Amino acid sequence: MASTLTLEQEINPWEAQAARFDFAARKLNLDEGLWRVLRHPSREIIVHFPVQMDDGRIEVFTGFRVQHSQARGPGKGGIRYAPDVSLDEMRALASWMTWKCAVVNIPFGGAKGGVICDPKKMSAGELERMTRRYTAEIIDFIGPEKDVPAPDVNTNEQTMAWIMDTYSMHMRQAVTSVVTGKPLTIGGSRGRREATGRGISVVCDEALKHLNIQRDGCKVIIQGFGNVGSNAARLMQEKGYKVIGIAEYEGGLYNPEGIDACSLLEYRQRNGTVLGFRGAEAADPVELMTTECDILIPAATENVITSRNADRIKARIVCEGANGPTTAVADEILADKRIFIIPDILANAGGVTASYFEWVQDRQGYFWKEALVNDQLDSILAESFDDVVRYSEAHAVNNRIAAYMLAIDRVAFTIRQRGFYA
Repeated sequence: MASTLTLEQEINPWEAQAARFDFAARKLNLDEGLWRVLRHPSREIIVHFPVQMDDGRIEVFTGFRVQHSQARGPGKGGIRYAPDVSLDEMRALASWMTWKCAVVNIPFGGAKGGVICDPKKMSAGELERMTRRYTAEIIDFIGPEKDVPAPDVNTNEQTMAWIMDTYSMHMRQAVTSVVTGKPLTIGGSRGRREATGRGISVVCDEALKHLNIQRDGCKVIIQGFGNVGSNAARLMQEKGYKVIGIAEYEGGLYNPEGIDACSLLEYRQRNGTVLGFRGAEAADPVELMTTECDILIPAATENVITSRNADRIKARIVCEGANGPTTAVADEILADKRIFIIPDILANAGGVTASYFEWVQDRQGYFWKEALVNDQLDSILAESFDDVVRYSEAHAVNNRIAAYMLAIDRVAFTIRQRGFYA
């Protein structure tokens, strides 16, 4: 499937996504017309817009919004702010979101957006002005029935509040359902912040049942201690898992007896770093990725498991909390090692599932208790895990290809039902 990819193609998320899509579509015997429809995004928006900086100078930023498919419902996907945002990255992430929503069977399609910038070098005022202008530039293409953004890398509840307010000002009415991941006071949902980490804990539970592995004392290493990784660590610790390693970009922590996730979270909130935490020893984050454990959870960025380190992965299960953490070439290596993969389009789907709940609540004007959000989330993720594993067994493919096949099959079925407007 991926052995012919060059190194440059291997780490290009769009090329990696396309390789997996093509393989799954071939396995499905997808007809050529639908193959062409689903292989490419339906719309790619590039905007260049000016923002006045705090020192009075004018800076021109480049932003993207890619909409892959809206066959099953409005587009859905985050907005990220980073210096390395690219169109290929947006294409890949929008496509993954289409497949992710289909895997958990919620009525959204896939979209993704971003702005090329370095938010760490920008003031709150500059970020607000950039966000509002970016929103105004893409305003014709987003909306509760069109495309619903959410937070992603370097964006948060405040960013979503600015987008919601800007959109609402243009519409001359409050439109809370234009984004998800908002503050509770303006239409956010209880349980949304913890949802991706919670979903990871649920699919890990299901994987242990499937593989007949005991949960108590199960050793976990997590790469990335942001919102996803920290919540996964906390929730899994509460269930009896033993988090023995945390790998951050600035450094890592290791304690074979277990790291107290709650204490570490409090420490980082006080100090702005995990370094110096006394409940574990300092460790090389690169080496932690290949340290022996039961479950490895890459929960940060793309391309952390590649052809360069996949042969040294010693986990029994890899649960992908991040989008695209494993390259297509690495997939083949992990398959040869018989490592059980919980693919990203299943493993981290708790976030978009809770976003769907938020969108529903905003449109109803009726908000759920957190227990209901969590119960619904647990049920959907557990059922989706079973769907993927059954598909894998029925078609004799690995879990990732099974997830793609299941998703493509569902989207293609909807397109056939709708027909083509000509």
